[in-house]
Amino acid sequence: MGGILVLNSGSSSIKFALFDESLDETLSGSATEIGGASDLKISSKDLVTKEASADLPDHAAALRAILNAVQTEGVDIANLAGAGHRVVHGGSVLQAAIRVDGQVIAEIERCSDLAPLHNPHNLAAIMALRDLAPDLVQVACFDTAFHASNPEVARRYALPDWPEMETLRRYGFHGISYQGLIKKLADVSETGVPNRLLAFHLGNGASLCAIKSGQSVATTMGYSPLEGLTMGTRTGNIDGNLVLRLAEENGIEDTKELLNKKSGLLGLGGLSDMRTLHAAETDASRFAVEHFCYWAVRHAGSMIAAMGGLDGIAFTGGIGENDAVVRQKIISGLRFLGATCDPQSNDSNRSRIDVSGSTVPIWIVKAEEEKTIAAETQKLIA
Repeated sequence: MGGILVLNSGSSSIKFALFDESLDETLSGSATEIGGASDLKISSKDLVTKEASADLPDHAAALRAILNAVQTEGVDIANLAGAGHRVVHGGSVLQAAIRVDGQVIAEIERCSDLAPLHNPHNLAAIMALRDLAPDLVQVACFDTAFHASNPEVARRYALPDWPEMETLRRYGFHGISYQGLIKKLADVSETGVPNRLLAFHLGNGASLCAIKSGQSVATTMGYSPLEGLTMGTRTGNIDGNLVLRLAEENGIEDTKELLNKKSGLLGLGGLSDMRTLHAAETDASRFAVEHFCYWAVRHAGSMIAAMGGLDGIAFTGGIGENDAVVRQKIISGLRFLGATCDPQSNDSNRSRIDVSGSTVPIWIVKAEEEKTIAAETQKLIA
């Protein structure tokens, strides 16, 4: 079996990674500012990085440039076993990774109404690759799929049971990250994955997941990635009537921009990046950090209740893996449940950071979404 190309296509960028048969990453890179002052960057496993300006007017041109760059590094596209795509929304039909065909493409397109900021761009990469490499098997992996195991009572909003309301439900996101976390934890933990695991995916987008017996039973994001925790630029939970008032005063489009791109840490502290908030040391920046941690703990209580208890905690994502201050604040808020972190281990970002003898083990798990997609792709084309 040949290698696996993994693609994560956004509105103005395509991130990519290449994995060999053993699922070791051999190349990675990105095409950025598609449609503008574009750049193409590619890095090899020996950390040699090449970067150059490129003319990338659209996703098809960007993907063509990526394939050419990969071939320049000695990889024959014809010898690849397949390509795996991150697709944000699979709706209620696409609830597991699946080989791409005409029906799958049509369903991803139907789900674009549920994820208008993401699915069209995910689909653009699939269509472009189908034109450029028609014989290459493609697999779609969905951020929503991991949460398909949530019970109906967790997924339904308290809306009338009308046919037109059928798709208006909690889907949850970051599922590929949580799926990879479970696999990684099973490999590194001496006692396996805890029965009731509280998982924190903390980055510019942030969510929690209650994982019981290896399956998601609740998560903080809902119909869209806006719901739940305070995030880099998103509000997190907000009263629906407040949203209506904002829309009445500012219009739908400006309100959408406000809730998704001008709020969260940015709205509270003037900065969306947690590292720069720590460095700023202003009253506003400190409050933004406190707000982020306070609501993470509040939502953690909800997730723990959904599992009926707590047997372990795992942090992943850029903030979850690298920000000792945020982790310490969150763990302190959960001390009443027996969670205590070892300061030295926490400050060093070690893989296990709980105090020796603690009743609640706490891990830091590196997010490996691309590798998870590669593994799912390899499994489906074997």
